[in-house]
Amino acid sequence: MPRINLLPWRDEQRKERQVQFMIGLVGATLIAGLLAFLGYLMFNSMIDGQQRRNDRLRTEIKSLDKQIEEINSLEASKQNFIARMEIIEKLQHARPEIVHVFDEIVKTLPDGTYLTGIKQTDQKFRFDGVAQSSTRVSAFMRNIESSQWLMHPELEVVQADASSGGQSFTVFADEVPNGGDTSAEPAPRPTPGVSRTGVRRGIAP
Repeated sequence: MPRINLLPWRDEQRKERQVQFMIGLVGATLIAGLLAFLGYLMFNSMIDGQQRRNDRLRTEIKSLDKQIEEINSLEASKQNFIARMEIIEKLQHARPEIVHVFDEIVKTLPDGTYLTGIKQTDQKFRFDGVAQSSTRVSAFMRNIESSQWLMHPELEVVQADASSGGQSFTVFADEVPNGGDTSAEPAPRPTPGVSRTGVRRGIAP
């Protein structure tokens, strides 16, 4: 029976398998490298897209911040305008009141008394004047107490006035808003000689 040596064939088969393994390994390495490269490109594209979205969001946020500042500025301007309107309305409402008050001041001054100055702070008046006697000052305060537009008279000082020979005095009084009647109509202007700086009645200074 003839003998057949199979060793060379097995060696060739083993070498062929090694070559195929190396080819497969190289192919797998190439495919893995290609996939890694594609993944790198995809992630870079995703990162770039997200960065563009972030930049757009930052731009929109800045725009919204500017709009908010403009709205706050408009709101502040609105509040200032409303405050000015309220002041104007208050002044318009107080115009007839001051006419009533000055007319009432003339009525409360007794004969022999004149004012050298009037100062108003909010709802409080200060009257500086000269009277022939302290009795005239008392009468002035009683007239204020019974007045419709003035109340709570307070005497701060009364002393002899050498230049006039009478009694100089300082009296404080509060204004009654609307004279206690919101439906009151404006009164005629005070008689000549009445002003914010002085009211005269009776004796001359």
